Amino acid sequence: MTKPAEATTTTPARGVSSEEHTLTELLEIQRAAFLRDGIPSADVRIDRITRLGALLLDNAEEIAAALTADYGSRPRDLSIAADVVGCMIDLTHQRRGVKEWMAETKTAKVQSALGFKQRVRHDPLGVVGIMGPWNFPLQLTFVPAGSAFAAGNRVLMRPSSITAKTTEVIAKHAPDYFSIEEFAIVTSKHGGGSDFAKLKVDHMFFTGSPEVGASVAQEAAKNLIPVTLELGGKNPAVVDVDADIDKAAKMLADARMVNGGQVCLCPDYVFVPEAKVGEFTDKVIARWTENFPTIYDNPEFTATINQKNYDRIVGLIDDAVSLGATKHQVIPGGEPLPNADRRKIPPTLLTGVKAGMKITEDEVFGPVLTVYPYRDLSEAISHITGAPHPLTMYWSGDDNDRFQKLADSTRSGSINGNDFALHLFGAELPFGGVGRSGMGGYHGKTGFDTFSHARAVAFSKMPMSVAEMMSPPFRPRDTKMTNNQLKMWNFWNKRAIKKVRKRLG
Repeated sequence: MTKPAEATTTTPARGVSSEEHTLTELLEIQRAAFLRDGIPSADVRIDRITRLGALLLDNAEEIAAALTADYGSRPRDLSIAADVVGCMIDLTHQRRGVKEWMAETKTAKVQSALGFKQRVRHDPLGVVGIMGPWNFPLQLTFVPAGSAFAAGNRVLMRPSSITAKTTEVIAKHAPDYFSIEEFAIVTSKHGGGSDFAKLKVDHMFFTGSPEVGASVAQEAAKNLIPVTLELGGKNPAVVDVDADIDKAAKMLADARMVNGGQVCLCPDYVFVPEAKVGEFTDKVIARWTENFPTIYDNPEFTATINQKNYDRIVGLIDDAVSLGATKHQVIPGGEPLPNADRRKIPPTLLTGVKAGMKITEDEVFGPVLTVYPYRDLSEAISHITGAPHPLTMYWSGDDNDRFQKLADSTRSGSINGNDFALHLFGAELPFGGVGRSGMGGYHGKTGFDTFSHARAVAFSKMPMSVAEMMSPPFRPRDTKMTNNQLKMWNFWNKRAIKKVRKRLG
């Protein structure tokens, strides 16, 4: 399996629906094709990534309509921007970078000149399984699929069953662009997410909640399958003492309402200098009032995805208020909000939130922002470090010493300054969490590396033999060489210790 496959061998007849086969059969079909065709050439990989983009772009309007139907209310512009156009940044970068990334990497030039030649291959893994969430069901599956294709793999994709209409559209059109040997959509007809998690793929990629992610990891561990987990968490924001409060309030108010707050990167709570909490609160409410003159019949106000999540979010608000928190909501005159029938919750800002309230522990994933006052940055840092590591963190202010202190003292998947999810738009910036917010990453070359195996290759033309040196019988010359190596490394290590101690004072 060392010869790159030709394009003609990796693009067999299309038109066969994945639903004509069982889950196990799809895996067997893709694995057999991977072994039959060998490692795909750069042109084959680029072609697959291009077709992946075409599947989205050609059917953009149908996708947007399906997403609106799944949510009940979701703006077309958001669906196109996030789940169609939003995928193209990384797909294009994967397409442009694949030739360079897949090339063998030569290392240790001096040692190579002496006869010890070394290089690293970047081999595909085989079949990659991708499980996606409901909040951005295409962006969070198609982008990792592009990385998997760049690395030379086949892909089994299972979008969320919650956004069933969107999955139906993709499953219907996918056979027009791909053979199931290359790319297959797994639907609810193949079973549940737990069935997919049990597949013996070569790498499992999951985006979703920490609770479900833990279950996926447990299933994968039974078969020693590597996993990448993109999870969530309560993302903090900190407003600097000399930040522009108006800009900070507008940015965080807007960021909290992206997709109705149903984004793993939305700010969950914000620390504001104590003297400016009132001003910040007023400006957030003013921003929401300006942006949402109506909510009940507003098609641009994204509804909560289902009744279960609606009840959970309303319950978090009610619990906080019952325990002493103050609720600030934007409810246009005469509108019956929150409304269970429309699954619409008005933009809500909470102050006076304290430990013991459920909202301090649960990721809200809805249109609710909690505001905490702080006198010294250490208070914000202590709160953030006392919780599981978040997926991202927001800072409103300059790139100054206080920001550096915050960054050095905390852990998060990423940090964004003065805008929402900026790191998504940096082609070479990795996306991923840390600790409870995830493991592993993708986007850019990081995605290529996630779905590749760095395979060491070493050749010897040296006059000495490692095998001979390390196996009996050990002759006097072997003992002499070992002792000389011990003396040499003792000398260099003691010298390094002196240098370090001198620098440390």
